Amino acid sequence: MQIKPPKYLSSYIRHYIFLEHPEYEDKNLRLFTDGSTGLILSSSRNFYASDSNVKVPSSFFYGQPAGYKDFTATGSFSMMAVVFQPYFFNVLLNLSAKEVKNQIISAEDVLKNELLSFQEDLLAGTDPGLIIARLNHFFSRFISGKIHSDHELIRAIQQFMLKNKGLVTSKELELFTGYSERHLERKFEDYIGITPKKYGNIIRLHHFINLMRENAESESTAGLSYDSGYSDQSHLIKDFKSNTGLTPNQYLKTEKLAVNFIQLR
Repeated sequence: MQIKPPKYLSSYIRHYIFLEHPEYEDKNLRLFTDGSTGLILSSSRNFYASDSNVKVPSSFFYGQPAGYKDFTATGSFSMMAVVFQPYFFNVLLNLSAKEVKNQIISAEDVLKNELLSFQEDLLAGTDPGLIIARLNHFFSRFISGKIHSDHELIRAIQQFMLKNKGLVTSKELELFTGYSERHLERKFEDYIGITPKKYGNIIRLHHFINLMRENAESESTAGLSYDSGYSDQSHLIKDFKSNTGLTPNQYLKTEKLAVNFIQLR
């Protein structure tokens, strides 16, 4: 279940995802990059990073993913994912996004026990709408007085790139902002964790994914790849697999908790 935040938070939080798994078999999940960072809150004490089989904290922030991350949850659990707008990680934790790229950070390490009550709500089976209402209030207190001109710059560039489906050149960004390519790269890496070029590629990929889901039975992958700005289908498939670990057809067959949060068979 994917839920939008209230309008006053939409510039900072993209959406909430609630997942409930009442069964006891393992559940294999994959999170792949969409240019965002976020927070995972879980009632499970048995949540593992699949590549290392190392237990991860019940509540953790994730930095900008380099590609995709796999997790395994054992036993029944409830989970809430808070997907941030790319720059909100910096606002919330006052950390450079570049420094925590592709990392998992225990929520307890940076916010002490401030999120413990939300975990307890998940464990108790509290209505997810009530949990989200409380989270909205929790996050709103981090915004006041902490938004400055750099955040506004990054947000304006993000909207410009989204409007153009990621197909924006360095020269166009220079003309749009008045800043040099190198200056913008430094700002992007600090606030989002990746360069404008990489972020544009992610936007283009997700534009293709949206087109593919809308036209799964009516148009070829090749045609959609051209519509998304890829030079050829092989370029698309290489980019798709690099970011998701799957081919487009494999992705369509997965169970989707959100566009970039899927259950593997």
